[in-house]
Amino acid sequence: MTDLTDHNLAARRYQNAARDLEHIVRGIAARYIGQQVPLTWRLLHAIEAEALADLGFASRHDAMLLGLFQRPSALPYPETDETVDFGASNALPAAFAFAVSAYEEASQHALAAVSTADTPKRARAWGG
Repeated sequence: MTDLTDHNLAARRYQNAARDLEHIVRGIAARYIGQQVPLTWRLLHAIEAEALADLGFASRHDAMLLGLFQRPSALPYPETDETVDFGASNALPAAFAFAVSAYEEASQHALAAVSTADTPKRARAWGG
């Protein structure tokens, strides 16, 4: 029973840390999205570095848990100014995945706003 409890506790701690990192990464990415800076490999590395160096993140989670979010050195990614493209790959380091997700969501919102703006509005009887 203790092994199951330890396993559940470890899983919860990991989930909390992942949510914390996602919140941090999305906040950093939002700054760049707001400035309309495209997501390049160099920027992706910078977002990851800033998020993992966040003192609040480091103080809320132990070193072993933080190590799980470090990108393995065996997974090299370009550090260029080319636009990020992972193709169909879904095997991304956590910080990369959160940043890419934030950019994709912002892109979808922008496309939806453009298509809504292009659609003529029908007058409604109640004025909406």
